[in-house]
Amino acid sequence: MKSPFKFYLFAITLIVIDQAIKLWMHFEVIPNHFGEIDIIPGFFKLHYITNKGMAFGMELGGSYGKLILTSFRLVAMGVIVYLLAKLARKGSPDGLLWSMAAILAGAIGNVIDSIFYGVWLNNAPFDAPSPWFHGQVIDMFYAYGLDGYWPDWVPFLGGSYNNTPIFNFADACIFVGVVTILIFQKSFIDQPVQRESSNYQTVIDTEYDNEEK
Repeated sequence: MKSPFKFYLFAITLIVIDQAIKLWMHFEVIPNHFGEIDIIPGFFKLHYITNKGMAFGMELGGSYGKLILTSFRLVAMGVIVYLLAKLARKGSPDGLLWSMAAILAGAIGNVIDSIFYGVWLNNAPFDAPSPWFHGQVIDMFYAYGLDGYWPDWVPFLGGSYNNTPIFNFADACIFVGVVTILIFQKSFIDQPVQRESSNYQTVIDTEYDNEEK
């Protein structure tokens, strides 16, 4: 049985980092650097941009699309908070719990933008019925060196023009958390079983030793 506290603390730390980067982009990079800073010339830069919807610049259309998306995220956050506590108390592998905490942090980070930035930063779309729940998500990480036509042999992208998505720290947290779970899902599932089997074998060995004595 584990306490979920350290995983929640990890999520809070990631949320603080995400919000610090976004607010720095808004208050520092826009007025003093014309909205962008070249990090790796010709390949990667910080580029301030906002989007109305989902991760990596995608959007959910319609006048109520933003409200639906934010509501869905709030429900998903509640589910993850509950599952994280439940799985921690069941002794699930730390790797799974850290990954879930990262996903939770990413979801909360973008929800903060959606709920509050329309009021705090006045960045709601002009057609928003209310700035609350209609704030735009701030993105900034842009690998623009990947833009352009890719060779035909490249899977999925080959033979077509590629516009590289611009994303933020919260998107990266979600992506890393999901990919980690997908890659290590077998070990995450098998590990508790192996632990239980080991404990069961220990009990058997102990009883056998007692009988011998």
